[in-house]
Amino acid sequence: MPETPSDASPRHVFTPSSLNRLARDLIEDALGSIWIEGELSNVARPASGHLYFTLKDSAAQVRCAMFKPRSTWLPFRPVDGMHVLVRARASVYEARGEFQVVAEHMELAGEGALRREYEALKARLEAAGLFDPARKRPLPARPQRIGVITSPSGAAVRDVLHVLARRFPLVDVEILPVPVQGREAPPAIVAMLRAASAAARHDVLLLARGGGSLEDLWAFNDEGVAHAIAASAIPVVSAIGHETDFTIADFVADLRAATPSAAAERLVPDRDELARHLAGHLAWLGSRMKRRLEASSQRLDHLHARLQAQRPSARLARGARQLDEVQARLLRAIEAASRRVRVRLDGSGARMRAAHPRKRLDEATRRGTLARRALEQATLLGLDRRRRHLAELARTLHAVSPLATLSRGYAILLEPETRRVVRGIGEVRAAGRVTALLGDGEIALRTDTD
Repeated sequence: MPETPSDASPRHVFTPSSLNRLARDLIEDALGSIWIEGELSNVARPASGHLYFTLKDSAAQVRCAMFKPRSTWLPFRPVDGMHVLVRARASVYEARGEFQVVAEHMELAGEGALRREYEALKARLEAAGLFDPARKRPLPARPQRIGVITSPSGAAVRDVLHVLARRFPLVDVEILPVPVQGREAPPAIVAMLRAASAAARHDVLLLARGGGSLEDLWAFNDEGVAHAIAASAIPVVSAIGHETDFTIADFVADLRAATPSAAAERLVPDRDELARHLAGHLAWLGSRMKRRLEASSQRLDHLHARLQAQRPSARLARGARQLDEVQARLLRAIEAASRRVRVRLDGSGARMRAAHPRKRLDEATRRGTLARRALEQATLLGLDRRRRHLAELARTLHAVSPLATLSRGYAILLEPETRRVVRGIGEVRAAGRVTALLGDGEIALRTDTD
């Protein structure tokens, strides 16, 4: 007999949407963020800007979606047949109940592997101290001979030679040919670095190559090349690729230049600047020589004057002048002594006249008169000061006097017999009398306490 809902056992019933949500949550929690490598197919980019594609291998395929804005950040244009590496999260498209992968990042599979190898080598060499700035050596200010380790047929060597010839044609440039791409490039670069270091013929080595992809520049991400640069007895400048390209050789080298042309600019001075510097030195040298000649000429004139001064006639003339000067000083001394004696005599006479008794009596009389006048003036000033002080005290006393208050219209109540001041109603007797003291007299008042 078929089972009816009324007698069925308890169960959990899903709707399609709830089941899809449950499946989505289970898949996302179980897998999280994953990496998937495969071949692109059915690539579509509708007007919405989202990217839809299928990732497949020889046995299976999976539908994928990459939504904006991540789909617009890709550094390349995905097309069918491209081998890629995708970081994504697995999920369920609830509207159709289909398993799908939501991509968050995409890169070319080969380049991605190289990039991971590059980062691992970089971390290992940095930990070993090959990137330490303390081990980098300064470059010579004016190198005499430069060794350029590069391909003799590449564009990089032409750029380097052109810049060096333009800036400093006196420098000796030697091309040390090596392959800069392919499997044979790393061992050839290592061998050339070791040979140049052992020969010690160059002041600086320039390791150069033009731009290219990560695979094209891979020879300069070789661990052997890095150790050869670090072990070189000659400073090494790295100029690999374009300005945005960084290789392991750039980090190990004593100096990294953005491009080969920029490296050539850094290695040698500018001949125009040297010419200006030399012109400045020549001008300074000419000025110094001119000053030396002028000083020598002045010294020669001084010596000539001294020689002329040593002649007998000059010495006799000088003695005559000295005798005249001594006689003149003697006459001036006699005159000065005579003046001093006359001054002393005049002073003694003045002192004697000043010490006469009549003079002293007149002076004492004058001082007595002045003292009397000063005493009289001081007495008058003292009396005036005391009068003003007394008036000020009178004004102050009048200001606090009760009479001053009464003159402004107030009255003071007194008991008639005792003349005590009445200070409250309670002190006024029933049907009694009080005296009102006013400013100009008294008034007898009768009180009514009712």
